[in-house]
Amino acid sequence: MTDEPETVHAPGVRRRKRKLWYELIECGLHGHRLEGTDAARVRPGDALFVREADGVRWHRCLRCDAWLPLPPPESPGRETPPEREAIELPLRGRPLRDRYVLRLIAIDRMVHFVVLAVLAVAVFVFAGERARLKDPFYRVVDALQNGVGGPSGRSGHGLLGELDKAFKAHTSTLWLIGLVIAVYAVLEGVEAVGLWRARRWAEYLTFVATTVLLVPEVWELTGRISATKILTLVINLAVVVYLLFAKRLFGLRGGGRAEEAVRAHDTGWHALERVYPGPRPARPHAP
Repeated sequence: MTDEPETVHAPGVRRRKRKLWYELIECGLHGHRLEGTDAARVRPGDALFVREADGVRWHRCLRCDAWLPLPPPESPGRETPPEREAIELPLRGRPLRDRYVLRLIAIDRMVHFVVLAVLAVAVFVFAGERARLKDPFYRVVDALQNGVGGPSGRSGHGLLGELDKAFKAHTSTLWLIGLVIAVYAVLEGVEAVGLWRARRWAEYLTFVATTVLLVPEVWELTGRISATKILTLVINLAVVVYLLFAKRLFGLRGGGRAEEAVRAHDTGWHALERVYPGPRPARPHAP
């Protein structure tokens, strides 16, 4: 297999070589971005993204640079293709890749938000209904222990021991724990929304919050090691490294200015002009 997928190109058009085509992934999910499909005629100045040869129009996808042959419209909606100023160009190149990575991190943070929000609600409910739940809880636990041949009464070990401590804790302590969990859930939710929308402040917020959490995560590994703990640590380390180096936080690798320069290099009409489609295509090749 090769890194470059099979696609349609107009005759005389040069191909771009990439290790991974995020543009094709996006086009596969949302379709190609074509302009001038409803135009009655094509002007020479439109050749960067649409051109006509022998009754066939070649439309260039503004995202992945693939050329698609289409017949002229039978009922045109406009006289000519829109001017460049009126066309909103899609993301491509490095900015598109970053959006995919940031949205993966956003999904991870949204999962955290849901889990923490449910946990916070559970703590608040438990704090308010603890007195009513205490006796039924111990009766159920005692019945389960007797059913499996275990000891009767309250156990001070394992999960049952932790639940016993929760029933004995002060109500104010439970409300404080629930409040801390709720605040953390809101923080994760804000990170998720900001990263999904590719906001720079969300990248800084996620970096700081994730870096702070690395300390207790590493400390937990000094005790009992589990696959879940190791996986969580690896994911958070990857997030920190990506945000710090790839997104150039805190002035690293040129900081925000270098980030904007890279974004400008891969977006805009000048980015399409660097991959100029070449001379006017001849008659379409027969399949």
